[in-house]
Amino acid sequence: MSMLSKVFGTRSQREVKRIMPLVNKIESLRPDMQKLTDDELRGKTREFKKRLEEGATLDDILPEAFAVVREGAKRVLGMEHFQVQLIGGIILHQGRIAEMKTGEGKTLVATLPSYLNALEGKGVHVVTVNDYLAKRDAEEMGRVHEFLGLTVGVVLNDMKPEERRAAYNCDITYVTNNELGFDYLRDNMVIYKEQLVQRDLHYCIIDEVDSILIDEARTPLIISGQSGKSTKLYEVCDILAQQLERGEASHEMTKMAAIMGEEVIETGDFVVNEKDKIVNLTEQGVKKVEKFFNIENLADPENLEIQHNIILALRAHNLMHRDQDYVVKDDEVMIVDEFTGRIMPGRRYSDGLHQAIEAKEHVKVKRESKTLATITFQNFFNKYDKKGGMTGTALTEEKEFRDIYAMDVVEIPTNKPVQRKDLDDAVYMTKKEKFNAVVQSVKEAYEKKQPVLVGTITIETSELISRMLKREGIPHNVLNAKFHELEAEIVAQAGQAGAVTIATNMAGRGTDIKLDDVARAAGGLKIIGTERHESRRIDNQLRGRSGRQGDPGESRFYISLEDDLMRLFGSERLMKVFTSLGVAENEQIEHKMLSNAIEKAQEKIEFNNLVSVRIFLIMTR
Repeated sequence: MSMLSKVFGTRSQREVKRIMPLVNKIESLRPDMQKLTDDELRGKTREFKKRLEEGATLDDILPEAFAVVREGAKRVLGMEHFQVQLIGGIILHQGRIAEMKTGEGKTLVATLPSYLNALEGKGVHVVTVNDYLAKRDAEEMGRVHEFLGLTVGVVLNDMKPEERRAAYNCDITYVTNNELGFDYLRDNMVIYKEQLVQRDLHYCIIDEVDSILIDEARTPLIISGQSGKSTKLYEVCDILAQQLERGEASHEMTKMAAIMGEEVIETGDFVVNEKDKIVNLTEQGVKKVEKFFNIENLADPENLEIQHNIILALRAHNLMHRDQDYVVKDDEVMIVDEFTGRIMPGRRYSDGLHQAIEAKEHVKVKRESKTLATITFQNFFNKYDKKGGMTGTALTEEKEFRDIYAMDVVEIPTNKPVQRKDLDDAVYMTKKEKFNAVVQSVKEAYEKKQPVLVGTITIETSELISRMLKREGIPHNVLNAKFHELEAEIVAQAGQAGAVTIATNMAGRGTDIKLDDVARAAGGLKIIGTERHESRRIDNQLRGRSGRQGDPGESRFYISLEDDLMRLFGSERLMKVFTSLGVAENEQIEHKMLSNAIEKAQEKIEFNNLVSVRIFLIMTR
């Protein structure tokens, strides 16, 4: 923190201070609202609408409207908005991003600005990351709005056009970003006005805003029709790809290396650059492809399709990993979201990569599609008159939010001080040592009835930890993309005394873990990360599952020098230093230098992800 921030406070602290008079005004109205009967409280909605018709603004009625929602939530849900939640609601209404830590009740916060803005009669969209959350929030939080006389709808994946139209015509609609985008595209393809399902894009509140507007910002949604192109070439190239031998390059060809005239010596038929996720054929590999297809020159324009498809096949086998990047379910390749661990139905890799993976996995290779309509999330959400967002981790991307969406980020203080202890990373030489340490840590917590959430990046790792815990006789639940339907049930039990839950990043967002008294006394929820994620925000989300509302808890990440992040992006100098220390087997190392190196590695890979493989959402017309 700079000296100026210490003296004058951070920008967020100054913004919160500026809002406090408004919050105090809302607080002062509590006694008046408590005196009202249910009918009188509902009557406030009609009163507000009339005042707006007579020329009042939303800002004019905000204090009283927020006080009404607060009292309504208390009567219907038994939940009364904390002061910090009122602050968050004001930030959302202003078209800004409220950064609130996990467990601070962001879902309840959204009831305040959604009610206020719905009074204009133009519709409000509350955007969630999946159907489960949209349905849950509409059923739970929607009770408050309905109690106050507003209509509430929810849009789900399997709904028919008439059901969608009815939902969008409600005052407040809960919906996922995917359904919103596809409905927008479909509306732009209809012939008659009566076929439209959406109204104008007036105001939306985006939950997990960093995931939708940053991680998936440039993901195009596509309405497509089937192409007549054959899929046979994908299958043929897959056969050839399995016959080619992976080699190594003597070094990376940097700009400086090219200037100095350095020659890169390559072995095998192809080389893989895991950092940049690129596969290149060697001279030897080119000759083998030419011989296989009986062509003279692979580089000739008429052979570009063959060249493209063999590279795709090699990428599918060497860079795209089953149960990590995707799963095979019901004879179909389904992408796993790298940030949430959730399966993304309908989403496919672009440029033929998905077909190459289908050939690799010996499932039916679907034909490529021709685009009929497309839009990115970035362009779509910029069409709203006003938008607000909520998340626990957005401050690191504030510049991008400002530049692209004209939205700033305000960090909202917690209702109670955070009691969670975030321990230094535990670093080991090998993965074997690391996983043994993880299991030992789980065992120690289990013996004293402390609940544990073990966070993993891949399905493979979650299943490995599960097998190791079974050998130790420790009962546990596993949550990953294979069992995502059980998410709510599994996560609901994660805070119980003695509970052990293994989860991919799915448990990091949109779910709430509550402790029982025994678990609280045992030290609260213990978070164990088995590997650093490529994105620092995802690590912070995992940490944030513990320590909600002043609960005790702790978190620690277990790292090995064999982890992909360290292997590909870690400092070579650091590796040499670590080795020279003569670290004994199973010895744990903690050092600030190591933690700094890990963060630098994450920064590198975050940058590389900007140019990583593109995926797109596809809906066949």
